Amino acid sequence: MKLAKPLLAVVAVLAVAGALFFALMDKPKAPEATFTTLQGKAIALKDLRGKVVLVNFWATSCPGCVKEMPGLVDTYKQYKGRGFEVVAVAMSYDPPNYVANFAKTRQLPFPVALDVNGEHARAFGNVQLTPTSFIIGKDGRILEQKLGDLDFAKLKTLLDKELS
Repeated sequence: MKLAKPLLAVVAVLAVAGALFFALMDKPKAPEATFTTLQGKAIALKDLRGKVVLVNFWATSCPGCVKEMPGLVDTYKQYKGRGFEVVAVAMSYDPPNYVANFAKTRQLPFPVALDVNGEHARAFGNVQLTPTSFIIGKDGRILEQKLGDLDFAKLKTLLDKELS
Protein backbone atom coordinates (compact mmCIF):
# COMPACT_ATOMS: atom_id res chain seq x y z
CA MET A 1 0.00 0.00 0.00
CA LYS A 2 2.88 2.40 0.80
CA LEU A 3 4.37 1.80 -2.65
CA ALA A 4 1.05 2.40 -4.42
CA LYS A 5 0.81 6.13 -3.56
CA PRO A 6 4.26 7.12 -4.93
CA LEU A 7 3.70 4.92 -7.98
CA LEU A 8 0.32 6.57 -8.56
CA ALA A 9 1.94 10.01 -8.24
CA VAL A 10 4.62 9.10 -10.81
CA VAL A 11 2.00 7.79 -13.22
CA ALA A 12 -0.06 10.98 -12.79
CA VAL A 13 2.99 13.20 -13.42
CA LEU A 14 3.90 11.19 -16.53
CA ALA A 15 0.32 11.44 -17.82
CA VAL A 16 0.29 15.22 -17.37
CA ALA A 17 3.72 15.55 -19.02
CA GLY A 18 2.58 13.39 -21.94
CA ALA A 19 -0.58 15.45 -22.42
CA LEU A 20 1.43 18.68 -22.27
CA PHE A 21 3.95 17.36 -24.80
CA PHE A 22 1.14 16.34 -27.17
CA ALA A 23 -0.57 19.73 -26.80
CA LEU A 24 2.64 21.62 -27.55
CA MET A 25 3.92 19.53 -30.44
CA ASP A 26 3.28 20.69 -33.97
CA LYS A 27 -0.05 19.79 -35.44
CA PRO A 28 0.30 17.77 -38.66
CA LYS A 29 -0.07 19.60 -41.93
CA ALA A 30 -3.13 18.74 -44.02
CA PRO A 31 -2.36 16.98 -47.30
CA GLU A 32 -2.10 19.10 -50.45
CA ALA A 33 -5.41 17.77 -51.76
CA THR A 34 -7.39 19.17 -54.67
CA PHE A 35 -11.01 18.04 -54.69
CA THR A 36 -13.33 18.02 -57.70
CA THR A 37 -16.90 19.00 -56.87
CA LEU A 38 -20.03 17.51 -58.39
CA GLN A 39 -20.10 20.56 -60.66
CA GLY A 40 -16.54 19.83 -61.88
CA LYS A 41 -14.93 22.71 -59.99
CA ALA A 42 -11.47 22.13 -58.48
CA ILE A 43 -10.97 23.11 -54.83
CA ALA A 44 -7.39 23.03 -53.57
CA LEU A 45 -6.91 23.07 -49.81
CA LYS A 46 -3.94 25.42 -50.24
CA ASP A 47 -6.35 27.97 -51.78
CA LEU A 48 -8.47 27.85 -48.60
CA ARG A 49 -5.61 28.97 -46.30
CA GLY A 50 -6.82 31.71 -44.02
CA LYS A 51 -10.09 29.85 -43.46
CA VAL A 52 -10.99 27.08 -41.05
CA VAL A 53 -11.94 24.09 -43.21
CA LEU A 54 -13.86 20.97 -42.25
CA VAL A 55 -13.21 18.06 -44.62
CA ASN A 56 -15.93 15.48 -44.02
CA PHE A 57 -15.58 11.97 -45.46
CA TRP A 58 -19.07 10.50 -45.75
CA ALA A 59 -21.31 8.15 -47.71
CA THR A 60 -24.99 8.11 -48.62
CA SER A 61 -25.19 4.58 -47.16
CA CYS A 62 -23.83 5.69 -43.78
CA PRO A 63 -26.63 6.31 -41.22
CA GLY A 64 -24.39 8.52 -39.02
CA CYS A 65 -23.40 10.62 -42.04
CA VAL A 66 -27.01 11.16 -43.07
CA LYS A 67 -27.94 11.99 -39.47
CA GLU A 68 -25.19 14.61 -39.04
CA MET A 69 -25.74 16.41 -42.38
CA PRO A 70 -28.46 18.81 -41.11
CA GLY A 71 -26.15 19.87 -38.26
CA LEU A 72 -23.31 20.36 -40.71
CA VAL A 73 -25.55 22.47 -42.95
CA ASP A 74 -26.66 24.62 -39.99
CA THR A 75 -23.08 25.08 -38.75
CA TYR A 76 -21.88 25.98 -42.25
CA LYS A 77 -24.63 28.57 -42.67
CA GLN A 78 -23.86 30.05 -39.26
CA TYR A 79 -20.08 30.34 -39.76
CA LYS A 80 -19.42 30.61 -43.52
CA GLY A 81 -19.42 34.42 -43.41
CA ARG A 82 -16.71 34.33 -40.73
CA GLY A 83 -14.20 32.25 -42.70
CA PHE A 84 -15.46 28.68 -42.34
CA GLU A 85 -15.60 26.25 -45.25
CA VAL A 86 -16.84 22.68 -45.54
CA VAL A 87 -15.86 20.14 -48.18
CA ALA A 88 -18.00 16.99 -48.06
CA VAL A 89 -16.03 14.17 -49.69
CA ALA A 90 -18.10 11.17 -50.76
CA MET A 91 -16.26 7.87 -50.41
CA SER A 92 -15.07 6.05 -53.53
CA TYR A 93 -17.64 3.25 -53.15
CA ASP A 94 -20.57 5.69 -53.12
CA PRO A 95 -22.29 5.78 -56.56
CA PRO A 96 -21.93 9.31 -58.01
CA ASN A 97 -25.64 9.46 -58.92
CA TYR A 98 -26.57 8.70 -55.28
CA VAL A 99 -24.24 11.46 -54.07
CA ALA A 100 -25.61 13.97 -56.60
CA ASN A 101 -29.20 13.08 -55.68
CA PHE A 102 -28.46 13.39 -51.95
CA ALA A 103 -26.76 16.78 -52.39
CA LYS A 104 -29.63 18.06 -54.54
CA THR A 105 -32.55 16.80 -52.43
CA ARG A 106 -30.92 17.98 -49.17
CA GLN A 107 -29.85 21.27 -50.80
CA LEU A 108 -26.32 20.98 -49.40
CA PRO A 109 -24.94 24.54 -49.45
CA PHE A 110 -21.25 23.56 -49.35
CA PRO A 111 -19.05 21.87 -51.94
CA VAL A 112 -19.56 18.13 -52.36
CA ALA A 113 -16.70 16.21 -53.94
CA LEU A 114 -16.31 12.66 -55.19
CA ASP A 115 -13.29 10.60 -54.15
CA VAL A 116 -13.54 8.48 -57.28
CA ASN A 117 -10.40 6.38 -56.82
CA GLY A 118 -9.91 6.77 -53.06
CA GLU A 119 -6.86 9.06 -53.36
CA HIS A 120 -8.26 11.62 -50.91
CA ALA A 121 -9.09 8.99 -48.30
CA ARG A 122 -5.53 7.65 -48.64
CA ALA A 123 -4.02 11.15 -48.42
CA PHE A 124 -5.85 11.75 -45.13
CA GLY A 125 -4.38 8.65 -43.49
CA ASN A 126 -6.34 5.96 -45.31
CA VAL A 127 -9.83 6.92 -44.11
CA GLN A 128 -12.08 3.86 -44.22
CA LEU A 129 -14.81 4.56 -41.69
CA THR A 130 -17.49 7.20 -42.08
CA PRO A 131 -18.16 9.79 -40.98
CA THR A 132 -14.59 10.96 -40.48
CA SER A 133 -13.93 14.69 -40.26
CA PHE A 134 -10.77 16.76 -40.27
CA ILE A 135 -10.81 20.33 -38.99
CA ILE A 136 -8.01 22.29 -40.63
CA GLY A 137 -6.82 25.58 -39.18
CA LYS A 138 -6.16 28.80 -41.07
CA ASP A 139 -2.49 27.80 -41.35
CA GLY A 140 -3.27 24.50 -43.10
CA ARG A 141 -2.57 22.31 -40.08
CA ILE A 142 -5.01 19.71 -38.80
CA LEU A 143 -6.53 20.99 -35.56
CA GLU A 144 -8.65 17.93 -34.93
CA GLN A 145 -9.65 14.61 -36.45
CA LYS A 146 -13.01 13.11 -35.53
CA LEU A 147 -14.15 9.59 -36.28
CA GLY A 148 -17.91 9.25 -35.91
CA ASP A 149 -20.64 11.83 -35.51
CA LEU A 150 -19.53 15.40 -34.92
CA ASP A 151 -20.19 17.01 -31.55
CA PHE A 152 -21.66 20.27 -32.85
CA ALA A 153 -21.44 22.11 -29.50
CA LYS A 154 -17.72 21.29 -29.35
CA LEU A 155 -17.27 22.21 -33.03
CA LYS A 156 -18.96 25.59 -32.52
CA THR A 157 -16.74 26.31 -29.50
CA LEU A 158 -13.68 25.52 -31.62
CA LEU A 159 -14.95 27.69 -34.49
CA ASP A 160 -15.70 30.60 -32.16
CA LYS A 161 -12.12 30.38 -30.85
CA GLU A 162 -10.42 29.93 -34.24
CA LEU A 163 -12.51 32.52 -36.11
CA SER A 164 -12.42 35.29 -33.49
